[in-house]
Amino acid sequence: MSDLADILERFRRGGELLAMSTTGAAGSELDFKPGPDKWSVRQIVCHLSDSEAVAVMRIRQIAAEDNPTLQAFNGELWADHLDYQRRKISQALETFRKLRTENHELLKALPEESFSRTGNHTEAGRLTLLDLVKGNAEHVEEHVQQIQRTRAAYREYRSKQAAQAPAQP
Repeated sequence: MSDLADILERFRRGGELLAMSTTGAAGSELDFKPGPDKWSVRQIVCHLSDSEAVAVMRIRQIAAEDNPTLQAFNGELWADHLDYQRRKISQALETFRKLRTENHELLKALPEESFSRTGNHTEAGRLTLLDLVKGNAEHVEEHVQQIQRTRAAYREYRSKQAAQAPAQP
């Protein structure tokens, strides 16, 4: 498989990885934060959903426009002002899945030379479409690992709580 095919497959697989990483998570586990400046599983999923919405525009800008400006966004501000902590995780997962599928279908249909087209990201600088797609694939993979760590921290927290609970007569 070529590098492009490998990257497109990693990109496509992001929806599956995200869904698998959240399988069985419910209730307080979704909202548990492993530290004061850490995100909950719910917040991570909402962030990825919104990031994929941004990717919809960026992919199309690079594919269709000459060297477009790709505006950065502040994920922390979005999490606060878009109230990630109260959003429905099922809707965020479904939105991510639909957008990722649509993006993947578009990317598969583009000629290979489209992946060398560039845009200027306001923080990261000059990016090719291939760089953008690879970065989006890695972004999901990194957050899936974060979800796994958060869920492990939650299980440890619950285990410690159970160990400290008084014995029932």
